[in-house]
Amino acid sequence: MRHVTGLILAIVMSAALFLGGGWGAARMTTLILPGHAPMSLHGILALAAIAGTGLLLGILLAAPAVSPLAAGLPGLGLLGWSALLVVSARRALRLVPLHGTAYAAGFTTMLVSGILVLIGAVMIVPLFVPSRWRRRGYDDDDISMPEAIGLIR
Repeated sequence: MRHVTGLILAIVMSAALFLGGGWGAARMTTLILPGHAPMSLHGILALAAIAGTGLLLGILLAAPAVSPLAAGLPGLGLLGWSALLVVSARRALRLVPLHGTAYAAGFTTMLVSGILVLIGAVMIVPLFVPSRWRRRGYDDDDISMPEAIGLIR
């Protein structure tokens, strides 16, 4: 059940990266243009979207009770997408959904700049931690088999 929840959280994390991260990145890049104030409402909302996405990612990476699939599957997707960008840039950019929106523009900016490779590499780390794959609750060393089956009192 924990890994099914991790799969659902992986979908949520993917959506947060694309929608929150993409929109925030697109807004942040427009704030550097002349005549735009970074401390405006749009700048604060863009920063909040990126920070919220980062906070969700940090929770999925650090919380030991969360399945490693929650961060690992989107991370593998980002690494695969970045590898496709190296092999066939046109195909990788064509696969970005919702063309013409701020979400897609920001996501494309993060993809082309290499930020998604870095994020993807960080996101797959929990997949390689063996303790993240085990269920919490009891430890096998705490159970004495002879006492458990009634051989010793």
